Amino acid sequence: MAFSTTTDASVDVMAQKRLECLETLNETADTTVSGIYCPGTWDGWLCWPDTAAGTSAYALCPEFIPGFDPRRFAHKLCEENGEWFRHPQTNRSWSNYTTCINIDDFEWRRQVNLIYETGYCISLIAILLSLAILSYFRSLKCARITLHMNLFASFACNNFLWLLWYRLVLTDLDLLKQSGPSCITLHLVLHYFLLSNYSWMLCEGFYLHTVLVSAFVSEKKLLKWLLALGWGSPIFFIVLYGFLRGYVSPPTDTIECWMNDSSFNKVFIVPVCSSMLLNLVFLFNIMRVLLLKLKAPAGPQGAGPSRTVLQAFRATLLLVPLLGLQYILTPFRPRHGHPFERTYETILASTSSFQGLFVAILFCFLNGEVIAQVKRKWRTVFLRTRANSYTATQVSFVRCGPPVPGEEKV
Repeated sequence: MAFSTTTDASVDVMAQKRLECLETLNETADTTVSGIYCPGTWDGWLCWPDTAAGTSAYALCPEFIPGFDPRRFAHKLCEENGEWFRHPQTNRSWSNYTTCINIDDFEWRRQVNLIYETGYCISLIAILLSLAILSYFRSLKCARITLHMNLFASFACNNFLWLLWYRLVLTDLDLLKQSGPSCITLHLVLHYFLLSNYSWMLCEGFYLHTVLVSAFVSEKKLLKWLLALGWGSPIFFIVLYGFLRGYVSPPTDTIECWMNDSSFNKVFIVPVCSSMLLNLVFLFNIMRVLLLKLKAPAGPQGAGPSRTVLQAFRATLLLVPLLGLQYILTPFRPRHGHPFERTYETILASTSSFQGLFVAILFCFLNGEVIAQVKRKWRTVFLRTRANSYTATQVSFVRCGPPVPGEEKV
């Protein structure tokens, strides 16, 4: 429902400017310049007045074009014969907006966008490889690995949509100017999967806390609740954000496919920071329980958790502050033109785009269970001598699920 409102708002802005231009040109029709001149015109972005032949008209650059500096001037050349200059390639009347671009700032922003695209591409490849590995080995099927796979799927969708955003939306000025339903839908779906990344990280922390702290738990029921939490909780915030930005925000806040910063972006900060805070509470309590178990006397009652569960705990502990770094730094964002602005934006681009890679490394590529299964498969397929077959049998399957009293560390 918010889509039509946004589209109408952006179209109304351009239509209003066009009408104002035509009215201005009509009012000045009787006071045109003497001699040969180019008649005033509207080029789709700016209004150009009647201009004497052999001179140029100047106007402030439009604000709604990404990368344009509204403090600079565009110009339009009127040739000696009284016709507006035509571009040699298109043979159409052409206004020179190249002067609107701050070349140094433009090149730097291109480099930042390149960091984003590179990071999302590498992360997507790593995530898809992780999903393929976890799906291939049936012996890895359990509740904890299922959570990992859902987290990977969330990151894969988010990274893929970000790549579409940078490749298809930001490079199409007409699409940004129209701000139609397609790019706004992409904006909302993209941010849904962004929030789902954090909801699934919360599910990871909650699962570890439950299986290590609670003595008895039904993993099937727990997994159902976590599936609902991981995929369902972001819907509420996306609907709220779409309603506020589509119906409550001013028209200037509903243009350019909603790519510009808005005060309603704070809707995203609430679930992300809440997820981080709750995860830290879970992880600190897990740490407390682990220390108590380590200090407990040896025996069945004092047995600690398995090595694989400890690895999952360490991975989650490392990822929680890392994945929320851009939101932690948001209050300290330098203003435009600040000496540290470029450093901040570079760090933000790197940490945001490479999150999927970090998740794949910590939850898959460094996962002891995955490494054991890959080694076993490698030895089975490529090393078929008796000695190597014997070695392969020494790699035991690592049991998924919560630890049991008396379990040996692997």
